[in-house]
Amino acid sequence: MARIKGPVWKKSRRLSFSVLETGEELTKRNYPPGQHGNARRAKLSNYGLQLREKQRIRFMYGVTEKQFFNTYKRAVKMEGVTGENFLNLLESRLDNVVYRMNLARTRRGARQLVNHAHILVDGKKVDIPSFTVKPGQTIELRERSRNLESVKDALGVNVSRADFVTFDEDAMKGTFVRLPERSELNQEITEALVVEFYNR
Repeated sequence: MARIKGPVWKKSRRLSFSVLETGEELTKRNYPPGQHGNARRAKLSNYGLQLREKQRIRFMYGVTEKQFFNTYKRAVKMEGVTGENFLNLLESRLDNVVYRMNLARTRRGARQLVNHAHILVDGKKVDIPSFTVKPGQTIELRERSRNLESVKDALGVNVSRADFVTFDEDAMKGTFVRLPERSELNQEITEALVVEFYNR
């Protein structure tokens, strides 16, 4: 199974962007890691800006380079704005939907829940994090997984749930209601730079 390893906080500092979307990684030191992290840095070229944006989005969703590019190719073939289609496909991944329902505190945690077969989609076991969830499909925790400490901790944290998903904490079941609107997603990222990167 391909997955991204390594320190998330270090990646966040390198990219000047909160990969976990909490901002915690940059509160103590908001400059790049390394001995010369505090030194003045050269201005990025257009290519550098595009590459950095691609890496920001890729690390945020926790996908490999191959998965990321394949998702982009799917987005190009769809009708509408390529950048928004691309983000919608990333948001429709099962691990991301589980994360949006607050069943895990991070996307890595959500991916682990899926990999360990704790999640049902429309009543059927799915253990593939990249599985594309369609609007209207229901996501639930398996009966034997409902007392997991990690899930209780995640649900106990008072974080607002995304409007495009619903979740009933009593039934431990939710629905991916619709595709998200661009305004509901991270405003710090510029998906158009990724489109430019792959079209260069």
